[in-house]
Amino acid sequence: MPTNPTPVHPVPTNEITAAAAGSWLLGDRTVHRMGFGSMRLTARPDRERAIAVLRRAVELGVNHVDTAAFYFSPGGIITGEPGPVRYATELIREALSSRYDELVVATKVGPGLDEHGEWAEAVTYAQLRAQVEENLRRLGRDCLDLVNLRIVKRPGRDSVAERFGALARMREEGLIRQLGLSNVRLDHLDEAQAIAPVACVQNAYALDLNRADDELVAECGRRGVAYTPFFAVAGTGRESGAAADHDGALAELARAHDATPHQLRLAWTLHQGPHVLAIPGTGDPAHLAANIAAGALRLTPETLTTLTALG
Repeated sequence: MPTNPTPVHPVPTNEITAAAAGSWLLGDRTVHRMGFGSMRLTARPDRERAIAVLRRAVELGVNHVDTAAFYFSPGGIITGEPGPVRYATELIREALSSRYDELVVATKVGPGLDEHGEWAEAVTYAQLRAQVEENLRRLGRDCLDLVNLRIVKRPGRDSVAERFGALARMREEGLIRQLGLSNVRLDHLDEAQAIAPVACVQNAYALDLNRADDELVAECGRRGVAYTPFFAVAGTGRESGAAADHDGALAELARAHDATPHQLRLAWTLHQGPHVLAIPGTGDPAHLAANIAAGALRLTPETLTTLTALG
């Protein structure tokens, strides 16, 4: 069953594991609430370092790894620049395939490159099936643990029924174990749950980003659905990554907790509910250890109130 984090006394960062953040039942698999996001691994030229970071994450107790078929380096097929295209899914296969039985590897489908090299959204069964099969091939799997349908939100009625129904069909066919949604609203969750079980909702969300999702976060908790925010550390920096400068009050609070502002952001995220899962990504081993250590931070109600007001 899902568990709340238990108090952890301050210990050296390199001795804290992902278990410090507690656990949650993601679909039918229990995972530590501190996971790892693979998007940033493709930005580094050092393939061996990326693989080492993935393996170190699992050594530190991470058993929930997030990826997508559209996480790849910007060279080659996109810009025409020299050099191979590096896919996060292939890095995960090389680093972790021998430990797949211990992990939940979540991926996403929806966005992708069309035959002209332009970004397009998969909407039909055939298009989504092609992306699922690409994930299977690059990850080296026979069945995907968790597939999130990533959509482009549009004003007004924007149904996910056909696309989610296509993925539900692939689940029945044995290609997918669990289903989720990404970049969605509450009405999308309602629509999807009428078709098949939804294991998680994955949206951009942080102390200072997309706080309109506060009610969706709470509603996911009431329904037993995991909420997995991305950009929890980067915040308004989004794809550019974590900011080097921080609000004075945030920096002061971080010092009071003997933590970095990035760690405090992650701690605030985890404190939004026992169903909230963190997936910070990095290609730096030191940052990896610091992110995982944030799962051991325990914030008082007063600190949470102050942080929430900053957002």
